[in-house]
Amino acid sequence: MIRMEAVMLFKNPIIPGYNPDPSICRVGDDFYLVNSTFEFFPGVPIYHSKNLVNWELHGYCLTRRSQLELEGCRNSGGIYAPTIRYHKGRFYMITTNVTDKGNFIVYTDDIDKEWSEPAWVDQSGIDPSLFWDDDDRCYYCSTGNIDGVRGIVAFEINPDTGDILSEKHLISEGCGGQCAEGPHIYKKDGWYYLMIAEGGTEYAHRETIQCSKSIWGPYDACPHNPIISHKEYKKSEIQATGHADLVEDADGNWWLVFLGIRRFSHALLHNLGRETYLAPVKWEDGWPVVGYNGNGTIEIVMDAPLPGLDSEESRKNIKIDDASGKPMLYADHSVNIDFTEDKLDKRLQFTRNPDMSHYQYNPGNGVLTLVGTDISLNTAGKSPTILSFKQPEFTTTLKAVIDIAESHAGRCGVAAYYNNDYHYEIYVGNDENGRYIGFYKHIHDMGVEFAHIPVENEEENMKLLVKIDTDREKYTFSYAIADTANMDARVEYRQIGSGLNAGLSTEGTRTMTFTGTLFSLFAENGKGTFVTGVQLSINPDENYTL
Repeated sequence: MIRMEAVMLFKNPIIPGYNPDPSICRVGDDFYLVNSTFEFFPGVPIYHSKNLVNWELHGYCLTRRSQLELEGCRNSGGIYAPTIRYHKGRFYMITTNVTDKGNFIVYTDDIDKEWSEPAWVDQSGIDPSLFWDDDDRCYYCSTGNIDGVRGIVAFEINPDTGDILSEKHLISEGCGGQCAEGPHIYKKDGWYYLMIAEGGTEYAHRETIQCSKSIWGPYDACPHNPIISHKEYKKSEIQATGHADLVEDADGNWWLVFLGIRRFSHALLHNLGRETYLAPVKWEDGWPVVGYNGNGTIEIVMDAPLPGLDSEESRKNIKIDDASGKPMLYADHSVNIDFTEDKLDKRLQFTRNPDMSHYQYNPGNGVLTLVGTDISLNTAGKSPTILSFKQPEFTTTLKAVIDIAESHAGRCGVAAYYNNDYHYEIYVGNDENGRYIGFYKHIHDMGVEFAHIPVENEEENMKLLVKIDTDREKYTFSYAIADTANMDARVEYRQIGSGLNAGLSTEGTRTMTFTGTLFSLFAENGKGTFVTGVQLSINPDENYTL
């Protein structure tokens, strides 16, 4: 029996893989967190936790096309930087759809049900946030421009309608860093605090904070800004920390959630996307101090007085850490998608607005059929027939099963997918010569099929077992043709190809991108059938030193 400790080890990131721009709120003992989703549908995932470490995908804020229009959405367009807040029984989420009409608010009185239609806000800029003062007046803030001066714009708003109720005020131009954005307003001990992300969301990213006695300012900068930054912490695997949100737990302890990246090598490259991190906060002399040293740096493994450790979820996830011998609150980031479940797994997302007639799910026999069109994974601004989930760690093994006989698509398979310009594929193909197993890579504007292996007549009624192994260097694609749909069956896999992580890294893309690598099931030009499900296991990151 592990004794409950007041301070518990935990591991960053708390929500790994492509989960950027976190915003958080607390309702009683429950925490809710949202992230950006860009061109993917449904939009804005809602994660739930009791202890800030074990997070479960609860659902999405934007589940209807009337809420989330992504027609023609460019790569990394769509939904930017949501904020979630709770006020007097109602949840509010405010965000920007840069592909549609800009900033809008949705709300719900029941987190288990659908959210409202958008209330659009007549204000340009991105990264909107809401703040309720002690008198229940609600205030909006975002990036903006007044009289040619860029900075953070604020005004009073009706959060249910989006109506603007006051003059617009430029309350801050930032604290000296470029790209002042991601603002949030808080009130503590009679002071208004304005927290801002600066430096751009790359390796110079940082978080700063200012305070004022008036919500309209003037705001004075914290003397130890930035409160988080790894710009000078070059030896850390964690980089680009910023775009944060504060929350207080029921015990009066404060926490910061923020984005960061993990580089996979000495080179400044990352392929998992921007992830969600956690750090404890102490208030000293009226200012927040983040991390251990007061210098705004954080670690992969940290310890802090986590909330909710007496919850059932916490108790089953507390283990002894091998390295330190101390209790640690673990989180399992493996993925097990079972095609016999009543509903298709909610971790699966579409690229842009889907045509649901192209997705045929039969849980009775554990079959998922994808109806592919002439829209391929290479097509820009369109919605191919694809279902994706986020790669959470560097070292993983993915398995899936394709029914060869029931797959008549031009291509039906599994991809390591960043966007239409960057992806690796293994698939069952069909051409004038019959069925074959193929391996394809698309980098920038060049796509090449590197393997084309005919399926023999006696193999056509069998299953294609696909395996993708990943580490900090590459993706390795393998397959087996067998008379079984059991992903755990002992079969001999044959390697068909590989692709470097650098080919799917954010820094290698030809335009500014904000997402990360996903694993995707897809079909093109006809029907492809997947059976059993998808398994992603997390493997030990052995002998790794940065």
